[in-house]
Amino acid sequence: MNPDTRKDENPTSMKICLITGANSGIGKAAAIQIARRGYRVVMACRNRGRGEAALEEIKEQSARDSVDLMIVDMSLQGSVRDFAERFTNSYEALDVLIQNAAIFDITKKEKVFTEEGNESIWATNHLGPVLLTELLIDSLDRSPQGRILTVASKGLVAMPFLKVDLEDPEFRDRKFSVTKAYYQSKTAQVMYTYWLSERLKGSSTTSNCIRVPSVRVDVSKYPNLPRFLRTLYSLKMKFALTPEEMARTYTYLATSNELIHISGVYFNEKHRPVNSSKYSRDPENVEQVMKLTMGYVGLTGPATEQAKST
Repeated sequence: MNPDTRKDENPTSMKICLITGANSGIGKAAAIQIARRGYRVVMACRNRGRGEAALEEIKEQSARDSVDLMIVDMSLQGSVRDFAERFTNSYEALDVLIQNAAIFDITKKEKVFTEEGNESIWATNHLGPVLLTELLIDSLDRSPQGRILTVASKGLVAMPFLKVDLEDPEFRDRKFSVTKAYYQSKTAQVMYTYWLSERLKGSSTTSNCIRVPSVRVDVSKYPNLPRFLRTLYSLKMKFALTPEEMARTYTYLATSNELIHISGVYFNEKHRPVNSSKYSRDPENVEQVMKLTMGYVGLTGPATEQAKST
């Protein structure tokens, strides 16, 4: 890290909240709200230029200087490992990890593979977040009460029978669908939340998941969107939550004393427990998906020990 933007309070005297994808949308709004609550917020962003611009806005709107920026590409495991090493060398503990970063471009027709050879949605939305969490478990355990918040989508409600394709999660030998790829990755994230919660029983660290509904986005960000979809999205956005409204749920789940011992829960935008699909809650299915996942990220056996030694 360019340790970086850190130049005010002693970082060991503040609770640390790491938010991936904190340069825009809900992540940025949550960074502002959590910084206002006295946390040191670490923004994990892919693009340095956009990250630095957001950093200044977050500092200004939160009236806090306790905001840092670190660069990571969540689609690349090498970048995630490098980030985790820099983070643990710079901060003694981690109190809250919010895995907010994700990609979903409805206009994408063809699958894209990263330079490491993984399908980009599977890599960014699932593999990267799992690997980062595993690499930071020790940092979370050094907090009096570490919290891991994974982000899923309310769109899964419309796909109750969606499963993670254990044979071909990256669409190498089947027709690619950006929608199926996205919701498959989010299903896997829900399952990781449950699996991790079971694994962390007896520790002070909790693992929960947030179900995000429609949130307003700038449609101009998608210049290739067909006209009918642009019209549909514009209408949909009128009824969607603002990023600031959704960020209140992030903030509550990250900071509320009411959540100290709550783990393995799937929360909606009103921070109420809801059920995920029957498939995603089945322990055998969870084990199968996590075995697949750990193979992808190079972890076998006790994941934390493997993560530290790889």
